[in-house]
Amino acid sequence: MSHAHPLWLRDARWELLLFGVFALLLLGLGIGLRDPWPSDEPRFALVARLMVEHGQWLFPHRGHELYPDKPPVFMWLQALAYMITGQWRVAFLLPSLAAALTVLALVYDLARRLWNHRSALLAAATLLLTIHFTYQMRNAQIDPLLLGWITLANYGLLRHLLLGPSWRWFAAGCFFAGVGVATKGVGVLALLMLIPYVVARRNHWQPLALPNGGWRWAGGLALFLLPILGWLLPMLLVAHADGDPQHAAYVQNILFGQTVHRYATPPGHIHSPFYFLGIVVVDWLPLSLLLPWALPAWWRRLKRRDARFLLPLGWIVLLLLFFSFSPGKRDVYILPALPMAALALAPLLPGLLRRRGVRLAVFALTLLLAGTMSVAAALAIHRHPAWAGKIEQGLDPQIWWVLLSTGAAGLVVVAFTRVRRAPLGWLLFGGVLWGLYGLWGYPMLNGDRSARNVMLHARAIAGPDATIGLLAWKEQNLLMAQGPVTEFGFLKPWPQQYAEAIAWQRQDPARRWIFSLDDAMGQCVDRHRAIHVGHANRREWWLFKADAVIAGCTPSLAENAADDTDN
Repeated sequence: MSHAHPLWLRDARWELLLFGVFALLLLGLGIGLRDPWPSDEPRFALVARLMVEHGQWLFPHRGHELYPDKPPVFMWLQALAYMITGQWRVAFLLPSLAAALTVLALVYDLARRLWNHRSALLAAATLLLTIHFTYQMRNAQIDPLLLGWITLANYGLLRHLLLGPSWRWFAAGCFFAGVGVATKGVGVLALLMLIPYVVARRNHWQPLALPNGGWRWAGGLALFLLPILGWLLPMLLVAHADGDPQHAAYVQNILFGQTVHRYATPPGHIHSPFYFLGIVVVDWLPLSLLLPWALPAWWRRLKRRDARFLLPLGWIVLLLLFFSFSPGKRDVYILPALPMAALALAPLLPGLLRRRGVRLAVFALTLLLAGTMSVAAALAIHRHPAWAGKIEQGLDPQIWWVLLSTGAAGLVVVAFTRVRRAPLGWLLFGGVLWGLYGLWGYPMLNGDRSARNVMLHARAIAGPDATIGLLAWKEQNLLMAQGPVTEFGFLKPWPQQYAEAIAWQRQDPARRWIFSLDDAMGQCVDRHRAIHVGHANRREWWLFKADAVIAGCTPSLAENAADDTDN
């Protein structure tokens, strides 16, 4: 490192340190200033909290029901982070932050070993400032953690296949691919890296390690199974030993319903086979702006049989094909391809960023986003058109000032950097955007997005000693609930929840309230006697006692419009 040619400063080590601090701030500003937000964050945080409270580590729960949709590794790490920090507002975001910083470090280190410090630092910076990466890695979902495991697996495999032979790194790569499977089944896709390697080896591509030793290949692949069995065997043994039919159903669902069945016949997010092309073009900005220049350059290097490009690019193609064949698609499915795309771009970046066409494209992107934010916010503040009213429903109208400040700062950056220093302009604009969003936007949006405000209001209405029953609730309602609460199941049909809630309330009508989604009450609650608690997550919530219940009425099945997706 001491002999590396720096990119900007006099010492490459100081450049790396400065980049690390910038990455930490860009990804971490705002941690501790908000609670989990839908759609997925409250679900995982609730499961993790219940693990800590009740010690159910092998069979996660959402309320009193089992939660079989995902393996528990991500929730385990959130629970561990809570045990270390003692603060859920901090703990629930730490696994994603750790994964993001790890991915950046791995991309830098691998690109440095394959090329040089300059290319590596630009590759890591390009990845960090790509919208899809920054946005997703600031969220507490499983996919950022999965990205971390898959990138660790890819790193280990590439250290062995391109820079080896190194059987320890091969074993590490296989092991982390297995951890990825135990986190979310598709972690096995990291091993697809072996397919372009076989192609390169048969056709004598260079540079390429040519390790022999069949037993070592088999031993490394055996390590792939180790973390999977470390989770799977205790779960299967406990489920078999206790004979609980709910545990048996959980095992069946987690092993088959959430893997093969979900891939072949997904319940939602149905898109065309070309869906991911749009994600690459839009969500991968500004990295995608480089593709018109990068694609021909990659093709020239592939024709020279350069394995440093074939392996990461071939793996990206295989990943895209795998997810394109399934009818169900989400943008996060191809998130693991981003680090490999940045790695393949690394040696091209010093030259690409000097091209006027590239700088002009990045300048136009920064100007467009900053200008759009400024104009939209100014119109919302001074004219307040209908679209602004719909957007800010339930939100603090001051959010427009956050948007205006961000846009105005972006315009100042554009005026300062201009086309000549457009990449620096995007970096500065990204710092302002995510910094203001975390430090100013998080506290402002948190009350509505987390459901904290409605749950505080519900407790203020019911009083400190009353018990609140949750009807047609979402995970954020139980997570943010204050004081004594009960619930009647999450997946049960609303009419069944309603019937159980009313029967429960009749047992102690003076001290029991029901907190309900508006649609779940149907025509069976007199809203003149009920209390409107508030609006949160695009929903209306009510609180009522037994005197508001219309006797003999049950909401019809047609009114059970349960939706397991959130905003």
